[in-house]
This record gives sequence, C-alpha cells and structure tokens, in this order.
Amino acid sequence: MISAIGRGIAAGAAGTTVLNAVTYLDMALRGRPASQAPDQLVERLAADVGTQVPGSGETADNRRSALGALAGIATGVSVGVAASLARTAGVRAPAPLGALLTGAVAMAASDVPLALTGVSDPRSWSGADWASDVVPHLAYGITTSAALSALEPPLRTAPPVFVRAALLGIAAGGRSASGITALAVTTSPRLVHGPLAALSGRAGTTTALLGAAGELIMDKLPTTPSRLRPEVLLARIGAGGLAAAGLASREHGSRALALVAGAAGAVAGSFAGAKWRGWAAGRVPDWQAAVAEDLVTYAVATYAARRR
Repeated sequence: MISAIGRGIAAGAAGTTVLNAVTYLDMALRGRPASQAPDQLVERLAADVGTQVPGSGETADNRRSALGALAGIATGVSVGVAASLARTAGVRAPAPLGALLTGAVAMAASDVPLALTGVSDPRSWSGADWASDVVPHLAYGITTSAALSALEPPLRTAPPVFVRAALLGIAAGGRSASGITALAVTTSPRLVHGPLAALSGRAGTTTALLGAAGELIMDKLPTTPSRLRPEVLLARIGAGGLAAAGLASREHGSRALALVAGAAGAVAGSFAGAKWRGWAAGRVPDWQAAVAEDLVTYAVATYAARRR
C-alpha cells in the first residue's frame, strides 16, 4: 500500500509538471492570460465556510493565486495516487485507454468543483476553452500512466473468474454490447470452441464492434428509452449473463456462477449508470456525461475480459 502511494505521488507529480508545461506553452504561443478560475474557486470556497483569504488588495490576490496553484498540484498528485492504488488492486486498462481515463479523471477533478460552485459553467465554454483544458489534461494522463507503468512491479495475480464476470455484467449495464464486444476482441478463436469461437472470429468480432458502435450512437439520441424500462433492463441482464458465461467457458470456471454474477452485475450497472446520468443532468452537457460513461464502461469491460 505504501509503495503504491509513493509511486502514485511520483507519477502524479510528473504528470502535473507536464500539464503545467503544456499550459504555459499554450499561453506563450497564443499570448493568452492565465486562467483566473483557480483563484476564484479559492475565494468562493473560503466564502462558503465563512472566512476569507487574509490580507487585502495585491496581498490577497497573491495568496489566492498561490492557493489555487497548490490546489492544482494537490489534485494532480491525488489523481496519481488514486490511479496507482487502482492499478495495484488489479484495475488495469490498455495503455492508451488508461492514459485517456487518467486524464479524464484529472480534468473532472479540476472542472467539477468549478461547475458546482458556479465559478465557471463548462456548457458555455468555447472550442478554444475546451482545447485549453483537454490538451494539458491529456498530456497529464499520458505522463502519469507511463510513469506508473515504469515504476510499478508486474501484476502477478488475477481476480477470480466470478469477480471478472460480475465486472462484465456491470459494463453491460452501462452499455449492453460492451461485455460481449470486449470478450470477442480479447479471445483467440484458436483457443476456444463452439459459439465463443464464432464470436471471436473475424465475422463475429466485426459484428460485435459494429453493434457496439451503433449502441454508442443510439445512446446519445434523445429518443432512446431509459435503460430501466423492464424490456431494456432484461436485455442488459441477458447480455451481461451471456458475456460472463462466455468468459467462464474460456477461463474454465463455473459458467453457472458466472452467469449469476454477470446478471447481478448488469442490474447494478444499469441502476448506477442511470443514477450517474441523472446526477450529471444540468451540471454538464448530456453528451459529455454519456462519453464519460462510455470510457468507464469499456475500460471495465476490457479489464474484465482480457486473458490472464
């Protein structure tokens, strides 16, 4: 645990350094001023707890600027520690996806407090504003993930099959095609027989990927029904159970236990996803909440389905 925290601190600090460097490079190239949002957030949080930043005039401004910068460093290091602990627990996504998720979490940790306190409304940002936020955080994610990969020891054990089956079910609750698609992509048809061999073959994998892409598009449409409608929920439970049973067949585990774990995970994932979208509504644009769910869902599915 302590070594994982240490690796996280080092990786988060490296990522934060690169994030700041990319931000300052952007300021130098475009001649734009530094963002005042961190300073305003410090002032708003101080007011919310019934106090204020000591001093007046330029002195108070300098303290707010320093506290805002320190908060940014703390956020970057904290996300690095969280990523390190997650990886130590066995939650590992493919390198590009892991970097993207790490950057997205750091970006959310910076932007969500701004939205919740009313300091800034991401829905009103321009394309240039989003670029100024996304690019540095993507650089942070790449650097932090690369540092963690270089610093950490190899993962020697894999979670039990029924745990991974439950994770596939949870992913299916988010996107019904995710578990089956991840299983198709990570399974070699030469190593399995029956339906799973057909699914993991070229035609089966192509069909699964096309279905997953179609679902990602459909999810963003306002006419898409709620995932908690009985018929939709039953379909997700079925998809989670089938993916979990396929995983158990490939890994020579109990298909009955995996089927139950996958179905239960699909129920949990469906309600969790609906809760997330309900909470995010009105705080961020719906498509951004949906894309965040897409990333998390397929990261979980890929982690659970990959061969050990």
